Amino acid sequence: MALKVLYSLADHEGGSLEDVLRDFWKNFQFRNDVLGEVIDDAPDSQRPEVRHFAESLVCGVAENLEKIDQELNSYSTNWALDRMARVDLAILRLATFELIFSPDVPLNVVLNEAIELGKRFGTEETPSFINGILDHIAQQNRPSTS
Repeated sequence: MALKVLYSLADHEGGSLEDVLRDFWKNFQFRNDVLGEVIDDAPDSQRPEVRHFAESLVCGVAENLEKIDQELNSYSTNWALDRMARVDLAILRLATFELIFSPDVPLNVVLNEAIELGKRFGTEETPSFINGILDHIAQQNRPSTS
């Protein structure tokens, strides 16, 4: 769900993050599964702990976007960020945030989740593209675990 919010941020230039989050939760209801599939007949809104975790990730990315994008620019030598597919960029930003600012999340969890999101929402090339960039960022930011 954090990925879906990050992806939608590109459509909300000028709006505050709080407005984007409020609109996102107001307009969409999701199943309580890993990928949060949209459903039309949801009896209630998302579980509070899921919503809180997704929002903490989104806010963390937003608050550290400059540093995250610096890292991504350093390791995506053949791709400018503005030329990347939006979903690839959103996945990379989310995973880079976790690699740099969430050391309690195991490296293999970050990489596996990013690759799975790439398989689910990206193109055929997305998983290897994401893995290549994140591997370099992990080596730089978590050298003892990679």
